[in-house]
Amino acid sequence: MEINYKQLIFAREYRKLSQTDLASHITGLSQSNLSKFEKGLGTLSDEIVLKIISFLDFPEKFFKKRISNRVENAHYRKKSAITKTIRLDIEYSNKIIGFIIDQMTSSVEWPEFTLKPIDIEDGYSPRTIAKFIRRQMGILIDEPIKNIFNLLESNGIIVVEFDTTDKFDGVSFLTDKGNPVIVINRNFSNDRKRFTLSHELGHIVMHIAGNFIIPDYRNVENEANDFASEFLMPAEHIKNSLRNLKLSDLAELKMFWLTSMASIIRSAKDCGSITKDRYRYLNIELSRKWGRKNEPIKVFIDEPKLFQTAYKMHKNDLEYSDSELAEAFGLPLDILSRFCDFPKGNSKLRVLL
Repeated sequence: MEINYKQLIFAREYRKLSQTDLASHITGLSQSNLSKFEKGLGTLSDEIVLKIISFLDFPEKFFKKRISNRVENAHYRKKSAITKTIRLDIEYSNKIIGFIIDQMTSSVEWPEFTLKPIDIEDGYSPRTIAKFIRRQMGILIDEPIKNIFNLLESNGIIVVEFDTTDKFDGVSFLTDKGNPVIVINRNFSNDRKRFTLSHELGHIVMHIAGNFIIPDYRNVENEANDFASEFLMPAEHIKNSLRNLKLSDLAELKMFWLTSMASIIRSAKDCGSITKDRYRYLNIELSRKWGRKNEPIKVFIDEPKLFQTAYKMHKNDLEYSDSELAEAFGLPLDILSRFCDFPKGNSKLRVLL
């Protein structure tokens, strides 16, 4: 029986098993033989392969697929503090989400990606690109970004939230079929989600969708941060309002721009409205009064709809049970259930007949 050895690695590591762990549960399988097979250098008997498939509890058709979904810019808060097991879970989760989206593509029509990728190497700064994207989206310079999930999804970016470690913020990538996707941590504050979504939008526009060559000397994370800051709070408009910024000003500014107080302070420094000394002082006072993770005032955010609605269309309009849908996609039922557990909501998608 021929199977894709990379898919076996995928399933084994998703189940949090080492080669030694898996070999110890399969009669007739040694760690050395499994290692050779996973390097593409050896073969396994059909009997052994069937035992592995049964133990890992993945459908046989999964091992004959090829899931790539290159995810290269995952945004971690403290990457060095993440264990290999947690990192692999996040990476494979992102790949599976992209795979499910691609599987749905044959039945539903996603909104067209309408944004224009722009290459920084053509002489544009991240902030200039952010201004252009705001104009392309029809957002006035003095307007905050309100329904940010809807804004991204209406421009063809599929956004998915899922529960994971607090050390992971988000990631953006193109699926194997070319669908632009942002995955973010469901458990963070709304202002942090807004910045993460804007940061990942910057990656899509400047680094991913255009398939640009990016020189090694560039710091793409800093570029995405600059894009996000300008996208959320245009410097040209806010510069004067941030002059001589005081701690007492932050609450009102946060309620209007729907961004964190810390990001407002950073924007004031970046656009030259306050000195570096004033910047340090405000950050110290912000931390002393509330702590960096416990800012007052919860800002509004809407919810992503496309992914959950596509799943519900398969269930309601196309009349799949969860078991049938898992079988059709070539995934275990527990994986489908993990990523398709949604709150109630609706969106506009069309079933392809």
